[in-house]
This record gives sequence, C-alpha cells and structure tokens, in this order.
Amino acid sequence: GGQPRNVQPFSDEDASIETMSHCSGFSDPASFTEDGPEVDEEATQEDLEYKLKGFIDLTLDKSAKTRQAALESLKSAFSSKILYEFIMERRMTLTDSIERCIKKGKSDEQCAAAGLACLLCVQMGSGIESEEIFKTLGPVLKKIVCDGTASIQARQACATCLGICCFIVTDDITELYSTMECLENIFTKAYQRDRDTNGVSSTHNTVLHVSALLAWTLLLTICPMNEVKKKIEVHLHKLPSLLSCDDLNMRIAAGETLALLFELARETDADFFYEDMDLLTEKLRALATDGNKHRAKVDKRKQRSVFRDVLRAVEERDFPTEMVKFGPERMYIDCWVKKQTYDTFKEILGSGMQYHLQSNDFLRNVFELGPPVMLDAATLKTMKISRFERHLYNSAAFKARTKARSKCRDKRADVGEFF
Repeated sequence: GGQPRNVQPFSDEDASIETMSHCSGFSDPASFTEDGPEVDEEATQEDLEYKLKGFIDLTLDKSAKTRQAALESLKSAFSSKILYEFIMERRMTLTDSIERCIKKGKSDEQCAAAGLACLLCVQMGSGIESEEIFKTLGPVLKKIVCDGTASIQARQACATCLGICCFIVTDDITELYSTMECLENIFTKAYQRDRDTNGVSSTHNTVLHVSALLAWTLLLTICPMNEVKKKIEVHLHKLPSLLSCDDLNMRIAAGETLALLFELARETDADFFYEDMDLLTEKLRALATDGNKHRAKVDKRKQRSVFRDVLRAVEERDFPTEMVKFGPERMYIDCWVKKQTYDTFKEILGSGMQYHLQSNDFLRNVFELGPPVMLDAATLKTMKISRFERHLYNSAAFKARTKARSKCRDKRADVGEFF
C-alpha cells in the first residue's frame, strides 16, 4: 500500500538503449556462424527462440526506433538460420506486425518491414500458409508502390518485395499478371521520359524504376510462353532506350533484361529475328568499351564487364558459365534466367545465401538441387578447417603472392628493353 509514483513516458532514447541490449547479438549475421567450443544445440536453439520472441513483441512497441531495430534483428536471424517450425507457429503474428509497420511506419521502418516480408516468404516457401501471407501483404505492398506521396526508398523496397513474394507464393496466374502489370506501370514511366526529353535523365525516381524492372523481369521467368511472347513484343523495342540513362544501375538492369528477353525469345523460336539488331549491338558495344572520362573508374569497369556478357548473349547466343560453391556442393549458373533468379535471392539473403542453398527446400527446388545433402556430425567435423589452419594457409598464400609480385616489380628486370 505505498504511495503511487509518477511513471515517466517511454522515450525514444530509452527504447534505443533497451533495443541495443536486446539486439546486439543479431547485429551481424556472422555471429550465428562463429567458430567456438561445442555447445548444447538444444539449449542454444531455445535461447535463440527466446530472443526472437522478444523481437516479435518489440515490433509492436510505441517507439519507431525500437520497432525498426527489432525488424532488422529478425531479418538478420531469418537470413542466417532455417526457422520454419518457429515461424509456422507465429506466421500470423509476424504478418500482422509487418502489415502494421508498412502501413503506419516511416520510410526506414517500411523498408525494414518489406525486407522481413521477403525473408518470411523465403523461409515458408510455396504453400497454403505463404499464400495467406501474400493475400494479406500483397494489396498493402501494391498500394505503397503506386503511392506517389510515399518515400522513394519505401516504394523501391515494396516493389522488390512484391516481385519476390509473388515469385515464391502465387500459383494463381491472374495474380501473377496483376502483379506484373503493377510493376510495369512503374518502370514504363522511364520510357515516357525518354520520349519527352530525347535521352533519359537521372532523377530520384530512377532507383524505383530499376527495382520495378528487376522484379518484373524475375516474374517474367515463370510466365507461360504465350505471355512471354506478348511481353517481348511490347518491351524489346523500348528497352534499348534505357541504355542511354545517366544512372549506371538502370543501364545495367536494362542490359541484363535485354539479354534475358533474347534468351527467352530464342527458346520459343529458334529462328527469332530482331529488326534493329545492328543498332542495338552498336549501342551495346559502345557500353562494353566505354572510356568516358567523366565516369568513375569503378563504374566503367563494372559496366564494361556486364555489357561484354550482354553483347555476347545478343550477338553470339553465349553465356559465361559461373560456378557457385556452398558446403560440399557446386551449382553452375549457365543461363540468364538462372543468373537473374540467383542475383535476386542473393541480394535478399546476403551472406546467408550459401546456408539457404544448402538447407532451404524451396531454394533447392528453384535451382533444381534436389533434397538437402545430409551429412553426419563426424563428416562435418572432418570437413571443417580450424581457425589456426586457416591462418597458416592464408599466411602461406600471402607469402607466395608477395614473392611472385616482387619478381614482377623488380626495377632491375628487363631494363634493357626500354632503351
């Protein structure tokens, strides 16, 4: 029966301090995979789930800083671990939290919530539960994407999320076409600007157009061939105009989309003929050998590398095969459709991509990898290299590189040929 005391309002400063103490363990995805002494896996899992429950509760906090930090922590966990059973039990709570944050939050919070929605669908894979999530979040995402008053960053994040979630979830062809139409209405505005100004100028909307174009291209890879033909007829003659954009990312997105469209067109028709091939290859060759001094060296290197591959795809129907290693397995990326899909999920999962390729049933199905390879603890232990061994290997490699470079840099070597 003591005297009632005045309760101070919960300030943003208090929230940020509290959140930092809760979220510090998830600030870096690498914290999940640190080498260390063997621990009780069951206890570790329980501790992880306890923390995640706390983060889910914090997504409903009054403080925007707290909500955003909780969303980021959940993103880090979802990209680094397979948490299917944990999420299955709480999928509706998570969906409601994401929906509320996208609807009522500011730009950064909306971006974090959209990113978490992507990872939620990646974890759940394709199924009835994921369809329920998309039925709730799909209309909200479309509304933000089409809302001219919303921040560009939020619209960009929602456009990416809309494309990825639709790719994972939908079996409904009308929903697929509706989502593609929504994204088309965004990036085709870049065509309009090109007609108005005789050359696409860089504006703050360009990042939104790039995200919408890439999300649309991802969905095009799962369309029926008759629909693919229609889209090629509409866009193949318009996309080259975006190669003149001031923004590097837009030029690269347009170039890679063109390569993918040519690949799909030739799959449907081996004798596919493009009328303006000479003009297009001339543009692509100019970008593949661009030496403009007003552009940064890093940008020029990146652009030349991408457009050399695009030019080979358009002219010679060739694709430079890439190999991706994850655990004891290897995956070969041997076409533009596969490259587009891989790049999209790598952007979302970051450093967790290799882990998900090993363990995530949905991703393994997308890339036709079969069921996860089951290795016993003894086999895994023999495959794992200790920190000390890694250090010795890196030191030896460093010494060898230094020795080889020193010979090449020796000022006394081949002096005579300069005179």
